[in-house]
Amino acid sequence: MASISATCLSFKASSTKFNSRISQVGISSSRSKLISYSFAKGLKASRFRISCAAAKPETVEKVCEIVRKQLALKPEIQLTPETKFTDLGADSLDTVEIVMGLEEEFNINIEEDSSQNIATVQDAANLIEEFVQKKAEAS
Repeated sequence: MASISATCLSFKASSTKFNSRISQVGISSSRSKLISYSFAKGLKASRFRISCAAAKPETVEKVCEIVRKQLALKPEIQLTPETKFTDLGADSLDTVEIVMGLEEEFNINIEEDSSQNIATVQDAANLIEEFVQKKAEAS
């Protein structure tokens, strides 16, 4: 796995009128590219994480199947990677059940912190790919 890191970069947001100094930047590259950085704005620190990962199409398809089953969706309802669980009427309990179905199907354990960041089919598929890859590397 290749890693690149840098410190002390200048950052200027175009939508707001402030300059910030990025204190950490990390880019890791394997099958997915994750960019994370934190910066200080005044006395308040903020942290962002951008995932450019593209899960395998078969993973996305399997997630769609699990979501469809857990939410008892009609066959005519189209699911795409961008489909939000809340748009399908899922509440927090439904999301927990979806995560449990994903864990069972892919034989992984998704931490609660990670599962709270799952809002779309693509989010779930990306997270699964990440956990499957970590599991394979640990073996």
